[in-house]
Amino acid sequence: MAQAFAIIIFLAMFILIIMDKWPKQYVTLGCALLTLILVFGVGMHSMDAVIETLNVKSIFTQGFWYTGGQASETSSGINWETIVFLAGMMIMVEGMAHVGFFRWLCMRIAKLVKYKVISIFLTFMVLSFVLAMFIDSITVILFLAAVTVELSQLLKFNPVPMILSEVFCANLGGSATMCGDPPNIIIGTSLGYSFSDFLGHTGVIAIVCLFVILLYFYLIFKKELSDNGADSIDTASLPSPESAIVSKKGFIVSTVIFLLAVVLLVSHASTGLTVSCIGTFIAIITLITSGKNALTLIKKIDYHTLLFFIGLFVVVGGLEQTGVLVLLANLIGKICGGNLYLMIAIIIWVSAVASAFIDNIPFAATMIPVINSLAATQGVDLSILAWSLAMGTDIGGSATPIGASANVVGVATAAKSGHIIKWGRYCKAMVPATVIVMIIATIMICVRYVH
Repeated sequence: MAQAFAIIIFLAMFILIIMDKWPKQYVTLGCALLTLILVFGVGMHSMDAVIETLNVKSIFTQGFWYTGGQASETSSGINWETIVFLAGMMIMVEGMAHVGFFRWLCMRIAKLVKYKVISIFLTFMVLSFVLAMFIDSITVILFLAAVTVELSQLLKFNPVPMILSEVFCANLGGSATMCGDPPNIIIGTSLGYSFSDFLGHTGVIAIVCLFVILLYFYLIFKKELSDNGADSIDTASLPSPESAIVSKKGFIVSTVIFLLAVVLLVSHASTGLTVSCIGTFIAIITLITSGKNALTLIKKIDYHTLLFFIGLFVVVGGLEQTGVLVLLANLIGKICGGNLYLMIAIIIWVSAVASAFIDNIPFAATMIPVINSLAATQGVDLSILAWSLAMGTDIGGSATPIGASANVVGVATAAKSGHIIKWGRYCKAMVPATVIVMIIATIMICVRYVH
């Protein structure tokens, strides 16, 4: 009975998220409450299952803050490491935005390439990729798309091709590191992988794909972007990048904090500091240095997303505690018959197709115990399955306007400026790009890891 309750609640949560009638955090928190009552209470009569799933005790263990270079232990239920890290990075990003860092960066790059539209197009794609390696892709697109719209009005070009390519590159850049995309944060913290682990595996695939994607978007959008009125614009009359900086002192401080965050994340496997420790440290420094703006930054934290994660982890914990995910892993193992090539292909492509239509965050959270179980029962290296899952969920979400949060933000920003991006226009450009990257990722993972 507990298994039936867990499956029904999980499916209901997914359907309600797709319908998008109510805020996502209310859906997951409501389903989490039902899981605690119906699955753990009525179905299992187990207080231990509730305690394991809420997982509050993990926050008070040494391993939550410092691992001493050892891989952190995996635990079921709410992944507090992900929650704490995301909250810390949100505060840092809000601090950077508050002083005009992102707007300055975009305007500076546009000036460096002498306001040539094709050059801005290519450099903004690379910028989107690089920023998304360290900052949440939603934030990257929020600022990049806004500046793109502003530049399109000044230089008289259509911003839609540029916004679409930036969205794709943000999702691709997010796949390269542990902190770039929420699914990767969940995979890394759940399975004990470091920033450098991701960079050496999914990062290599993402960088190879970037070159192919730059060429792809250049070829399909070159004609559209060449048709602009930039040549008739007096570039001297355009606003200077420095005008974007709200506070010079704040700008320098937030740049130093950002660079410190990058260094700590890159070296956290050697230092033994966990991402939750780094996120907390960076948030505290940002709040101390922002002075009287500290309260404003705390208010700007995206609490809706954090509550969404907490509810989601509880619902997935219901599937885990009742053994549903082990059954799913056994089913995939039976279909594959021990064939690792087939296992990789199933995980990458099922993840990609699912993430194109449903939010890739709950999908990744659901699949982690599945690949854990697959690795144990089939005798397969867990990391191979983890990299396959990361690439599938991160990139598959690019295919449709609703597949990833960055896509939704990009389309909404374009719509605000009067440029409506319909499903047909979006998918025509993004589906082939997604398929190209998935093919490259499948081939690279099979060639590199299967012997």
